[in-house]
Amino acid sequence: MPTTTRRMLPVALLLFAVGGVTPAMAQGGGDNLPDSVTLTGTVRDFLARNQNGGHDDFEWQPKKANGRGSYGHYIDIVADELDADGKPVFSTQGRKVTREWKDGNGNKIMQPRSYMLSMEGDSLGNAQRSGLAVHNAEGFAQWFRDTPGVNLSVALPVTLHREPGTNKYVFDDKSDSVFSSLGGFFPINQELFGNYNNTGKNFHFTYELATEFVYQADAGQEFRFIGDDDVWVFVDGKLVIDLGGVHGALDQTVLLDRLSWLQDGETYSLHFFFAERHTTQSNFRIETTLQLRDINVPTVSGLFD
Repeated sequence: MPTTTRRMLPVALLLFAVGGVTPAMAQGGGDNLPDSVTLTGTVRDFLARNQNGGHDDFEWQPKKANGRGSYGHYIDIVADELDADGKPVFSTQGRKVTREWKDGNGNKIMQPRSYMLSMEGDSLGNAQRSGLAVHNAEGFAQWFRDTPGVNLSVALPVTLHREPGTNKYVFDDKSDSVFSSLGGFFPINQELFGNYNNTGKNFHFTYELATEFVYQADAGQEFRFIGDDDVWVFVDGKLVIDLGGVHGALDQTVLLDRLSWLQDGETYSLHFFFAERHTTQSNFRIETTLQLRDINVPTVSGLFD
């Protein structure tokens, strides 16, 4: 029987960021910044597609246009803007990336959109025109919504710790005191629907955070994710990191000064969406220099018990 407890998981993650930073701090200072901050997100657990009542997108091997299996990075699964509920919108079944985009500094980035500044020296990647990384809009809409009979959810608080002497905040499952012994980012082992088969781990879940920050122009603020599987990050409701698909650890960075519409000193939302969909591994590392704080408390499926 699944566990549907609503307890707050005692997880301490070395995650991302604080700020209100000045340009001087962005160069490596930050002694006046707090040492930690806590945010609360939502983990949603799913059964794999080969289990009774499982979801088609979990434990799924993406396919190229010719129907052959092809794990990897797929873009354009989600639309460029969040919906009215602050959730990602299904756009396509995905396009397989064959070469990553990079900015002029060599950072791997999302394919630039019209709302990003063009930067001299950017190198363009390319992608195949079609694939099957996600099945359909109906199934995708369940990833980040409590759906009775489909998923179970629990609130997951995360504690953010600053690297000493800097304004940089990092979570890395490989060095975190909780996750390093688990072999990856596995926040709900033994919980909710329970572990997958005989793996000893609960692999099939999503995680989302809704937070906000104050933009400081020319301060070098950034947000970087390294890991697997799907990750999408939205700033002010606009997509800025696009790491869709079932893949090994990949990374993308967004430099906030590249976002042409941001105004110095204004407050903006940041929405983070993560999915772990395959049993091979679960890597999770975030680095950032933003000031982040809770903007809503998640609803969890204990309400449906």
